[in-house]
Amino acid sequence: MIYAVIDTNVIVSAYITKNLMAATSKIWAAVLQGKITPVYNDEIIDEYREVLRRKKFGIPEHLIMWAIDRILMNGIHGERVPSQEDFPDPKDIVFYEVSLSKEDAYLVTGNKKHFPKEPIVVTPAEMVEILQKEGVF
Repeated sequence: MIYAVIDTNVIVSAYITKNLMAATSKIWAAVLQGKITPVYNDEIIDEYREVLRRKKFGIPEHLIMWAIDRILMNGIHGERVPSQEDFPDPKDIVFYEVSLSKEDAYLVTGNKKHFPKEPIVVTPAEMVEILQKEGVF
């Protein structure tokens, strides 16, 4: 089983791209199909709700609710594991700290430079490669 905290920017990108072959689209599809088990906590779910509802993205409410329901049904709740790392954006800390709660969990983000390398912080394209090597795709 592959566990991953999915940064909000990956979900937003998956919804707004027209390219279903984009790495973000593939990652989001893998989450929805149960090929990736999302790791989350209440703060992450709250951020998903807030960001996905921004008018500039134009994501329909029913898709937002459906996506969050899938994460809650198919994912696992993780607790924050305090980190002493410095972050350029304090909102990113929760994603990193929740990823520390599950051994071997990935953190998938389009902003890799905003995070320490450990645990395994990967871009959507790198996650696609991992899934291909694992025979998931």
